[in-house]
Formats: sequence, C-alpha cells, structure tokens
Amino acid sequence: MTHTFLLEAGRWHIEGYWFERNQLPQPLKGRSIIAWQQEDWFTMVTKLVFPDSDREEISFQYRGRLNEEERQYTYVLQHSQLGRVEGEGWVLEKSIIQRYWVLGDRQRRSGFETFHRLSEHRYHLASGILAGHYLTSTLEATFEHQP
Repeated sequence: MTHTFLLEAGRWHIEGYWFERNQLPQPLKGRSIIAWQQEDWFTMVTKLVFPDSDREEISFQYRGRLNEEERQYTYVLQHSQLGRVEGEGWVLEKSIIQRYWVLGDRQRRSGFETFHRLSEHRYHLASGILAGHYLTSTLEATFEHQP
C-alpha cells in the first residue's frame, strides 16, 4: 500500500473535533500543506481553527527527513501552543505513526499521532497530548486530499 499523505507533496483539508478533559468536544477545521525539498527533506504546515469559538487557532510547522529506503523518520516542529518540539515517525502498511516530545518543558508534555489510511485521498487522524502520564487533550479528524 502506498501512502499519499506526507510521502507526497499536496494540500489537505481537515475536519474533526478537539477534546479536553471535562469539556465538550470542539469542532475544528483546517488545512495542511506538504512540500518536499531536495530528496529526503519535507515540510508540513498545518493550521487548525475552531469555528464559532473564541479558542485560539493552532499552527504547526514541521521539517523532517525521511530516507526513501527507510520506514522511520525524524522531525522538528514549531507548535503555536507547545513551542519547540522534536519527534519521530514510522511509515507502516496502513498507518503513519508519530510521537513527539516538547523541548525544555517542565510539564513533560509529549504526544502521539496516528494517520490511518482510509483511501488514497482520505486519512483518519487520532492524536493526543500528555502531561507526564496524563492525557490532557485529544484530536480526531479526517484529512482529505485537495486536487
């Protein structure tokens, strides 16, 4: 199975929900743009907004390296709420899984993301942010490729 998300340049539309402990789910929308420079280097810029809410938007700026012959990659991320982040990912047959950790963070925040391939142009994302050993928020969304 070949992945189109992350492994190919493109634009993706995002719709889903943000969940925080003891709060109602918040609908979200967004966009993600993936580009490849040189052979092994990718960038991904993502913005999430919360319609009909006063919640601040969340932005992500990734830069990573994935060797074509390998199934693992590393990346750095500037996250609008978490700050500087480092992470790693694995490209599996039906999913792309990432884990990350916030640099210099007293709360010891970290997180995970699983992009499960539904079809060539659709992925389901399930992710979470942890503070120490406790889950503080999760996100569930669909990514759809835009031609």
